[in-house]
Amino acid sequence: MQTLVYQAIKIKNNTQTIDSDTLVLESPLQININGEPYTVVMRTPDNDEALIRGLLFAEDIYKKTENLIFEIVEIEDSIPTIINININKTLLGKGYLNKRTLLSVSSCGICGKKELKDIKVKGNKLEETSSFSSAILHTMLLTMSQLQNTFKSSGGSHAAAIFDDRQKLLTIKEDIGRHNAVDKVVGDLLSKNNLKKAKYLIVSGRVSYEIVSKAFIAKIPIIVAVSACSSLAVDFAKEFGICLIGFTRENRMTIYANPNRIETHD
Repeated sequence: MQTLVYQAIKIKNNTQTIDSDTLVLESPLQININGEPYTVVMRTPDNDEALIRGLLFAEDIYKKTENLIFEIVEIEDSIPTIINININKTLLGKGYLNKRTLLSVSSCGICGKKELKDIKVKGNKLEETSSFSSAILHTMLLTMSQLQNTFKSSGGSHAAAIFDDRQKLLTIKEDIGRHNAVDKVVGDLLSKNNLKKAKYLIVSGRVSYEIVSKAFIAKIPIIVAVSACSSLAVDFAKEFGICLIGFTRENRMTIYANPNRIETHD
């Protein structure tokens, strides 16, 4: 269940009508590790296991390829509210030591981070030498748009999609949170052992530094956004070697970082 129907008052030309409106569902999920609370995320229910796998991967908590066992601890109205994952302590990454203690809301990129130094992402710059035509970006955006079923019915969800180097769709997920949607697609490919094929990350909303850092950790060299990019996202993309493109709509786009990879003379 990803949507709920609410009664609402709609006003048009100073005329009021009572109507039903479909809204994207936002619900809290507490994630436990080895029986201890780790964090709470506000998410759109469904694909919870993919969301958790992607989050654990991005937070450097668990990066192994072996499957995890997810235990639903509590359910409310048929929706899981607490999920526990048991992970051998010897396999826990360094990210677990920076345990989140704050509520991680759907629109916040740095919630749960205790200190400024915690937003740093370490690693070698992505080395990508291949180039691509700008025309293919609109094709991939159209593919994603056609599959955004939750958005079509509610108008309130974000989407993230990952394509390979031949612009073949590998996965698409929706969520009320932009970062959650990215975690879901990365987690989905991790569970399929297919993350190495990821080349393009397409997102329906704006790009913050955290989305860039998630792409960097997953080694995805190209990010394409329908909306804006933050200044820190651009700074990180330049530092990490990621081609970052925003405002990709119809016949226009804005390239913010590593423009040498894109051919605009179609």
